[in-house]
Amino acid sequence: MYYIIMNPSSKSGKGLSSWQKLEPIFQERKIPYKLMLSSHAGNISELTEKITSDAVNTDSVINLIILGGDGTINEALQGIRDFSRVRIGYIPTGSSNDLARDLHLDKNPMAVLEKILREKPCAKYDLGCLRYEETSNTIKRRPDTRLPHTCYFLVSSGIGFDAAVCEEALSSNIKNTLNKLRLGKLTYLGIALKQILTAKPVSCELSLDGEPAIHIKHFLFIASMIHRYEGGGFKFCPDADAQDGLLDLCVVGRMPKLLILTALPTAFFGKHYIFPQISHYRAKRVEIRTSKPLWVHTDGEVPFRSDHIFLSCEAGKAAFLN
Repeated sequence: MYYIIMNPSSKSGKGLSSWQKLEPIFQERKIPYKLMLSSHAGNISELTEKITSDAVNTDSVINLIILGGDGTINEALQGIRDFSRVRIGYIPTGSSNDLARDLHLDKNPMAVLEKILREKPCAKYDLGCLRYEETSNTIKRRPDTRLPHTCYFLVSSGIGFDAAVCEEALSSNIKNTLNKLRLGKLTYLGIALKQILTAKPVSCELSLDGEPAIHIKHFLFIASMIHRYEGGGFKFCPDADAQDGLLDLCVVGRMPKLLILTALPTAFFGKHYIFPQISHYRAKRVEIRTSKPLWVHTDGEVPFRSDHIFLSCEAGKAAFLN
């Protein structure tokens, strides 16, 4: 049995057209499946929680196929109650698809489904975990946003500039418009240029694996990454290994705005570390304190602003059928 959760609005509605090509495969081969469509924000997490909670007291293994973008699979992660009993199949139908890019998934959804249905031994990937304490400095993105104190991520989590770019992309209509024109990748680049010009200096304390904190007088953002790409193809951590049990950090310090504009395009090729203001770190546990609350994202989803977060890597926790 395959449980299929789909975001019908992914890539401006093209997720639904992808499923219409895939459904005949299940029907013709008489493969049992149950399709669930998300209907509102947070619904994917609710559906996943129901599926995995129903089997929590059994020995059954759940085959869960997700159709959507990075945000869709991120939301699904939040509802999984026992990762040891869940095997994930991912069919990318989103706009940025950074996870699919790093996993080298075929752009043809039918080809991806064929690999999932083979049910070869699962690949085990690391899972990132973001924790925080809700304080007076924690600011919700929307009044109705739920704030679990633990959020999982498969691709990356960031605080500062990259999260602010994600927040604006989620809040504007630019993304949908560009998706319809098949120019979705330009969403993040265009907003990034705007955010660079308006960014204000912020300081932070960065602690790695319990070592004494590194003080950064001014920083633009810190991306803590499991995979190599985020933001629609920026290769911020070109050496990231999703199976090494560690987070790779891209830390961008104070840079003149003109230099940032020069450095940003090099990140598409992972060459941005030639700039001395950009540093790379690797750790299993990370603590970040900032001088003021900043937007925080997990896989491009932005639930809140905070000035104190904890991140960790849980080795091999996510099993993939792809």
